[in-house]
Amino acid sequence: MKKLIYITLAFAAIVTLPACEKFLSVDPPYAQDAENFFQTPEDYERALVGAYDLLQSSFLSLWIGEIASDNAIAGGESVNDSKGLHDLDNMTHGGVNAELRSVFRWNYTGITRANYILEHQDNIDFPGKAHILAEAKFLRAYYYFELVKFFGDVPLIIDKRIGIIAAAAVLNPVAAQKGRATRGAAKSLLGKVYLYQNKFTEAAAILEEVIASGQYSLYQDYSTLFSVAAEGNPETIFDIEYTGLEGGSYGCLICLEGNAAVGFQGIRQYNGPVYGDGNSYNLPTPELYAAFSPIDVRRAATVLDIDAFIAAQPNAASITYAIGAGGHTGYYNNKYIKRQGEIGLPDNDLTSPVNYRVLRYADVLLMAAEANYQIGNASRATQLVNQIRQRAGIPGASVNNIEKVYLERRLELSGEGHRFFDLVRTGQAAQYIPGFVTGKHELFPIPQVEIDLAGGNWTQNPGY
Repeated sequence: MKKLIYITLAFAAIVTLPACEKFLSVDPPYAQDAENFFQTPEDYERALVGAYDLLQSSFLSLWIGEIASDNAIAGGESVNDSKGLHDLDNMTHGGVNAELRSVFRWNYTGITRANYILEHQDNIDFPGKAHILAEAKFLRAYYYFELVKFFGDVPLIIDKRIGIIAAAAVLNPVAAQKGRATRGAAKSLLGKVYLYQNKFTEAAAILEEVIASGQYSLYQDYSTLFSVAAEGNPETIFDIEYTGLEGGSYGCLICLEGNAAVGFQGIRQYNGPVYGDGNSYNLPTPELYAAFSPIDVRRAATVLDIDAFIAAQPNAASITYAIGAGGHTGYYNNKYIKRQGEIGLPDNDLTSPVNYRVLRYADVLLMAAEANYQIGNASRATQLVNQIRQRAGIPGASVNNIEKVYLERRLELSGEGHRFFDLVRTGQAAQYIPGFVTGKHELFPIPQVEIDLAGGNWTQNPGY
């Protein structure tokens, strides 16, 4: 890279020599590269920010985790609007899918940026370096976990210095800056990894550590849990930070500083109170709505029944919205939806400031309940599940079978991108997802272009 820059500049100097000799003495621009970058603490901090930046891709995990499940349909303007999402919805996806390739590329880019820091960790010493390295390890583990959830045994570039357990030991209990990784986030992610591996004893132990820390608690008003005003509440273990103060374009959704999921999931051409207009993606199904008890406060907070909402307004006749040709259920994702007062700069479909809650305490409680039940501690599972049910305003219940924990996860976490992966890891996917083929659809296909770029030496996942 450096050689190329100097050759280019030398050629430019020769061409311009007769006009102005002083150009020869100008320091070459853009000469900073890996050989001379990590020379100050600020360099490591800037590189870490770059590694965090790929978390912006969370909107795709959210969409696919819902749309590929029984929780939602793709929606949108037409069946050709983000066709890859419609293929995932119909279980007709293959190796050519724009959304899956983006998941693949963006998470590997995040890994590369984290590895870049770790590769140069010994360049200099300074106070706080160990914490920066621990954050890089956490991010690296998160990106790999996303890839494994989607694609299975992806190539792992690792050495003994890099790992999530090492990160947990170093990370602070409380983040020095909002949105940074913490000890609780690392332990919670590790617990989730153990759960996906069916290592229930290990999962229960690490998740109980998070609970016993006393650092987290359930936010009592579920109806506002996902609002901007409630960000940073004690239920948040790790979230992805977004801002509405910077724009972007549809041509580079990973470049956005706003949460694309919120605008895209808004109500198409909506004109009325409370909400803003959007693109009607990721529409909840009637089956999801029916799964909730009418007295469960999570039903209205999770699923917006648009016609019932309009009918309840004093100016109902003046409220209008449009239906996209990509499908319509009458329901919208009420957790991540454009609301008045939470709208960013134009184009505000791309600039939502609403953070994505990656890990929250309710998820930890339910993961701990599942792990405890699986190792024979049903009484502890009941205690944990009933904390969730109490917050939801519904009576407690004895956890006398694992399906009760699974159902509670659906009710608590719907609209957040977990459902498809929960169904797969618990062996329920074929039961609930139309068109799901056992032995094939547990994993998504490796993008064909990546196999081609690898010279055909990469084996496609079974069935594709």
